[in-house]
Amino acid sequence: MIPSAIPNAEELGRFAIGFDERDRRRLHALWDEILDSQRWAEGVLIERFENLWGQRHGTGAVAFGSWTGGALAALRFAGVGPGDVVICPSNTFMATPLAAVHLGAEVAFVDCGRDDLCATLAEFERAIAEHRPRAAFLVHIGGHLAFETEAIAELCRAEGVFLIEDCAHAHGASLRGRQPGTFGDAGVYSFYATKTISTGEGGMLVSSRPDLLEYARAFRNYGKPDHAVGGLNFRMSEFTAALGIVQAERLDEIVAFKNRAARAVLDGLHPARLQLPEGMVSGLYKYIVFDAIERSTGRVYDEPCHRLMGHPIDLPVTDWVAEHHWCVPLYYRPPTLPA
Repeated sequence: MIPSAIPNAEELGRFAIGFDERDRRRLHALWDEILDSQRWAEGVLIERFENLWGQRHGTGAVAFGSWTGGALAALRFAGVGPGDVVICPSNTFMATPLAAVHLGAEVAFVDCGRDDLCATLAEFERAIAEHRPRAAFLVHIGGHLAFETEAIAELCRAEGVFLIEDCAHAHGASLRGRQPGTFGDAGVYSFYATKTISTGEGGMLVSSRPDLLEYARAFRNYGKPDHAVGGLNFRMSEFTAALGIVQAERLDEIVAFKNRAARAVLDGLHPARLQLPEGMVSGLYKYIVFDAIERSTGRVYDEPCHRLMGHPIDLPVTDWVAEHHWCVPLYYRPPTLPA
């Protein structure tokens, strides 16, 4: 059920984790199931959560204890290692380039667009021609997909570049009805505590490639059963998966609420907001504006990764974006009625 009344801007701006209190009883029931089953890991709730996420995307899905686990699995599957180059937008969280650096790869940073804060097709074309990378990250910033996602994915396919979509912000978004993470070879989500839906910690890899899914399942669990895959422990617990199940089932409602609130309350107050192209829906992890505001949740990122990592390159749009965008508080306010 989507609540009929939309709170005012002050209420929308009061911090809240995106958990609906109507789900507390069901969550506790699932946790009781786990306790009764005597199986706290590698159980049926992991599979149930993966099935929910996979059905939403029309892909397979593999749950991880973190975004990083999924990203490392995808990079390792792609064969990334010392001497390889991985393309990465500088306008992202440090987790993205650090995953490649951890495997000994060199990161080639690319600039972003002013309109979507995401990497552009022109920058991907330049970087592929210059660096001949083995893999690339396309990061969906703020809740929407990169505006040129389809063209970038087509370019990477044509050039033999393994494309990983960083979907850490993109829960509930879509482009012409298609979900984030389904355009490239793999997509990786984060369920960290502040995300649109959360399990506290956790991640999910999605892909339509059966060989990658099989590899990812082994990678998260020390390479079991035959240890042919050199993974470590990136498992998600059954208790975390229970949170994921109730959150995944509530995602459409949360995204609908945030979009209704944005249209009814915030859009009129912020004409200099980020504008989406036709056919795109944002999950509104962030409500991004390009005018300074008195009360902001900060910037999505205020220090680009190429500067944090000391790369002596010129990315003028990324530097401009870091200084000229702000995030209007927008939090899910569920009704207090029973589910």
